[in-house]
Amino acid sequence: MERFQHYIDGAFEDGAGGFDSLDPATGTPWARMPDASAADVDRAVRAAHRAFHDPEWAGLTASARGKLLLRLADLVAEAAPRLAELETRDTGKIIRETSAQIAYVAEYYRYYAGLADKIEGAHLPIDKPDMEVWLRREPIGVVAAIVPWNSQLFLSAVKLGPALAAGCTVVLKASEDGPAPLLAFAQLVHQTGFPPGVVNVLTGGPEAGKSLTTHPLAAHIAFTGGPETARHIVRASAENLARTSLELGGKSPFIVFEDADLDSAANAQVAGIFAATGQSCVAGSRLLVQNGIKDEMLARLKAKAEAVRIGAPGDMATEVGPLCSLRQRARIDDIVAASVAVGARLVTGGQSPEGEGFYYPPTILDCSAVPDAPCVTQELFGPVLSVVGFDTEEDALRIANGTPYGLASGVFTRDLTRAHRMIRGIRAGVVWVNTYRAVSPIAPFGGHGLSGHGREGGLAAALDYTTVKTVWLRTSDAPIPDPFVMR
Repeated sequence: MERFQHYIDGAFEDGAGGFDSLDPATGTPWARMPDASAADVDRAVRAAHRAFHDPEWAGLTASARGKLLLRLADLVAEAAPRLAELETRDTGKIIRETSAQIAYVAEYYRYYAGLADKIEGAHLPIDKPDMEVWLRREPIGVVAAIVPWNSQLFLSAVKLGPALAAGCTVVLKASEDGPAPLLAFAQLVHQTGFPPGVVNVLTGGPEAGKSLTTHPLAAHIAFTGGPETARHIVRASAENLARTSLELGGKSPFIVFEDADLDSAANAQVAGIFAATGQSCVAGSRLLVQNGIKDEMLARLKAKAEAVRIGAPGDMATEVGPLCSLRQRARIDDIVAASVAVGARLVTGGQSPEGEGFYYPPTILDCSAVPDAPCVTQELFGPVLSVVGFDTEEDALRIANGTPYGLASGVFTRDLTRAHRMIRGIRAGVVWVNTYRAVSPIAPFGGHGLSGHGREGGLAAALDYTTVKTVWLRTSDAPIPDPFVMR
């Protein structure tokens, strides 16, 4: 059994309690994790608060902060194989995905390293002749960052990178489902040389999360997870009036028109829903396909789904690994069964295999006859594709927007004017045209509705961690007249 520790105020320590982490491929314990108490969280937040005001951090120039982030990026790149191995072991994500994703995570820290000394204020052309007025952008304070188990190093980078570039300090809470990679990442933070308390990393259950989001010293809450938890966080933020940025779930439409390149569309759809075993907030879980090509598209997807190699997540040949937890698999089983019961047609998959591990096969359901089936309306967070046919652009937009989510979307068409109409009409924070799941540190990412608010990535994310200070400087040497003397 490997053992992991919290990282609080520049030191590694055990939590008030502990729990075993299960290997999703076997269902057996493999590591011992610390479990943060409310007292642990309080110490971490107070350490971050002290560090925020300490000249050792607060007195650094923006360029110096950038150099620290650049050093962190180099260490992440060097440690990528080990971090990928830990993420695969602890979450069940296949090694070919974790290896590629973590290698790219370093680019996010490099991007924000370069951006640190480019967060600028502004001079205002004020309407008073004896005044100079300008705006300063200053760090907002302590950031409470909460990330889920899936893509956790990436989802941490899009919070830590901009927050540290802006000059904030951070308490990062890893999910209790698979926290090993982030607890190991804390060792890289320590090696980088950030002053104690600037970055703190811990894990734990609901008590830790509630203590962090309600803490009076938390100025900004950056959360990735589900809408229900987000509602609790928003209610909790009323206590400390912290800002919130919420990157939540999705039920992303993947729209394919008759003129599309079907080979590309089918490959992108398979990657968009079955990669990461469907455990992605931007999974293309709703295929909206024009009726004239629906049968052909279904046949292509069925063949590809049934050819997917399911296996041990540590094997580079594996294409779909296990789900993260048995609880998640049971939920997917229930939703798929309920969808079939109301009239969805099972095209392939749909049944948990026997044997050890939390596996679930790539599954396709034709829901054209029941477009409001549970699998169409609910986020499953698994390898389940719901298919709905449409006739016209108007139908496609109506179905695509018929959800309270608004995170991501995909459109496949060769018609450029149609693509522009769809881009304007789809209510989502991200629209991919003739591609899917492309990301970059340069491009903002986020949604609206039940998919949250705020953006991660790009300059927009860094500005979210700042507050604006307005400065007025009187330039006249003349005395300020007494306002109560009559003239």
